[in-house]
Amino acid sequence: MSSQGTSTHPARPVLLVARREFLNKVRSRSFVIGTVVIIAFLAGYVLLQTFLFDKSTTSTVGLTGQATVVAEQLKATAKAAGRTIDIKDVADPAAGEDQVRKGDLDALVTGASGALRVVVKNNLDDTLHSILDTVAQQQVLGGQLAEAGLDPRKVEQNMAQARPKVTMLEPKDEQHGERLAVGLIVAGLLYYSLLVYGMMVAQGVVEEKSSRVVEIMLATIRPWQLLLGKVIGLGAVGLLQLLIIGAGGIGLAVSTNVLDTTSLAGGALAAGVLWYLLGFFLYATIFAAVASLVSRQEDLQSVVTPITMAIVVAFVVGINLMIQDASGTAVTVLSMLPPFAPVLMPGRMALGVAPAWEVLLAVALALASIAAITWFGGRVYRNAVLRTGARVKLREVLR
Repeated sequence: MSSQGTSTHPARPVLLVARREFLNKVRSRSFVIGTVVIIAFLAGYVLLQTFLFDKSTTSTVGLTGQATVVAEQLKATAKAAGRTIDIKDVADPAAGEDQVRKGDLDALVTGASGALRVVVKNNLDDTLHSILDTVAQQQVLGGQLAEAGLDPRKVEQNMAQARPKVTMLEPKDEQHGERLAVGLIVAGLLYYSLLVYGMMVAQGVVEEKSSRVVEIMLATIRPWQLLLGKVIGLGAVGLLQLLIIGAGGIGLAVSTNVLDTTSLAGGALAAGVLWYLLGFFLYATIFAAVASLVSRQEDLQSVVTPITMAIVVAFVVGINLMIQDASGTAVTVLSMLPPFAPVLMPGRMALGVAPAWEVLLAVALALASIAAITWFGGRVYRNAVLRTGARVKLREVLR
């Protein structure tokens, strides 16, 4: 390769630098261990959510004595409330109370159908309490109707039919909960990737500068080639990790029935890849530029803090707004602005609340910002990367 890469295609040095950065990081133990740990954490989260969901929607109730007659009514009332009741026949009330103490039963129901009594360990779940109240009221009402010579079943049917008619202005989204969960997970992964791999770019710049390796490399290639190659190489590492984690998460979510379909998660992952690429080029170039202002790792934090804070604020503020109302004016505007778009827009896309024009506008703004920041960052990097010693002031490299 001749001096400054004048005899070779300009892209060749970029690809060589990118290949070196990619292979060095992918082969490292930290990449493998980090990926495994994240997948394990995600698996634990999914399994925990599955367990908690099953636990929150299923209750085990013991019936003893005359209370056994309300078994079917109890199941039907629970089903109408979106709850599952697992009925256990208990021969001895004392044994049933012992099961409640041990946690084998959530509640023990005793007494006559018109005077039910409930035994719990220390607290009766609000939903289960409401179901038992309804059953008890229905039993009392049925008894009084029978005494008045009316058919309780006929009255119950008439009552069941007396419901207000609901008109929905928009169709109900049955997958809203799933969409929100997927959107938050994608936003979290993008936040992690942008922060970690952006910092990795900055640390690499300072390491090469402090060891004088950059002086040797710039004897054969141009500064912009080195900068672009480093960004592309480390960006590819982050993209590979994102795809591995995303594919593993989708497989786990579908196998545990947390997601009903892979299309939702697949679409969210595709959007995540798009916004990872845009976000990484947006932030990584800034990380590299400001890192070139210092020559020691000890000084790095002081120059990258404003960038990391921007990512943190974009994530924290944006996620809170998205949870409250993903279609609100504030989150809509923020999701189209370049600093916030890489984290917020894929989440809103997963929720299905981002129109095509908003997505296209956000992409256009991001591309324009990348072009401007690449020019600015390249200029800073070119003028500062060979200056060692004390921290270089920004206004000096912009002259």
